[in-house]
Amino acid sequence: MITSSVDQLLKNPVSFLDDSGPDDDIAISSRIRLARNIKGYPFPTAASPQNLQEISSVVTLAAKGTETLGGKEMMYFLPEELSDIDRKLLLERRLVSPDFIRNPQNRALFVCPGETCSLMVNEEDQLRIQAIRPGFQLEEVWKHISKTDDELGCHLEYAFDDQLGFLTSCPTNVGTGMRASVMLHLPGLVLTGQIASTVQGIAKLHMAVRGIFGEGSDNCGNLFQISNQSTLGESETKIIDNLSSVIKQLIQQEKHARRKLLEDNRYAIFDNVGRSYGLLRHSYKISFKEAMNCLSGLRVGVDMNLFTLMDIHKVNELFIAIGAAHLQKRQTGEHSEGDIDILRAECCRKLLAEPHLS
Repeated sequence: MITSSVDQLLKNPVSFLDDSGPDDDIAISSRIRLARNIKGYPFPTAASPQNLQEISSVVTLAAKGTETLGGKEMMYFLPEELSDIDRKLLLERRLVSPDFIRNPQNRALFVCPGETCSLMVNEEDQLRIQAIRPGFQLEEVWKHISKTDDELGCHLEYAFDDQLGFLTSCPTNVGTGMRASVMLHLPGLVLTGQIASTVQGIAKLHMAVRGIFGEGSDNCGNLFQISNQSTLGESETKIIDNLSSVIKQLIQQEKHARRKLLEDNRYAIFDNVGRSYGLLRHSYKISFKEAMNCLSGLRVGVDMNLFTLMDIHKVNELFIAIGAAHLQKRQTGEHSEGDIDILRAECCRKLLAEPHLS
């Protein structure tokens, strides 16, 4: 199989940011990952290089026959053959995990043309299947990833125990092997000072709250990834139902917080939106974290109809375009961190049209 070029990805918009899903003013995207291993092979953490190569070969043959991964149109990447920038670009597009690119040897990645479905090989588990959609639509994501799982399972015998369920490298994934998550934009809860108590409440419901790049990543841009923690003793449907119930409550809380801001402290949110736009439109040097926080403010302005002229798709595009790897990929030569901050500011100035506050 011929590997694909990362340049192909740059030609396409990121599908989970196309602003077409349910509740997409607050729910940015819905994602499900399934951890699977093949019977008879050691887990990647205990496997030899030869084991890992054999696993990669076996999974590659199975992936070729998987319709939901794109069939003949499927993209295929070998991380160890990619540059550091290309690997980081895959992370910025949420196609891989941080661990996957930190140790790229004997690993592979399969991606369907629209980037809505992908498969990591030899990460913590031999297979990490992922499906992602814009907005709040966990049930649709589950239907898609379940089909992918079944298609791969026709060619691979998964490591499975009748009592425990699917066997995984980490005990916390044993059972369904499922991690379902929804990325939420919660500036209202942040600006009203409710986010700390909200996060504590979510933890009591046995849910995890993480940053934009998953486990170990910091929050920025008021983006929070809410996911299940339990995978053992519950069905996939039950996990999705429980998470969906929490997400629905959070969406209502965020809507209420935004309404309260407009009623009780409208100039605070006007100021946040205006300053965010001003920095993005006129800065000549801006860090990733500052740009993400400003984009959060800009998105609030669009979602709350504070701008009469602003394309939400341009705002969403910037959430990906300002990543260091995406900026460097479109340039030539070596770039320092300071250079990247300059490139980021230039990208924002060029992409943003001139809106008007209503």
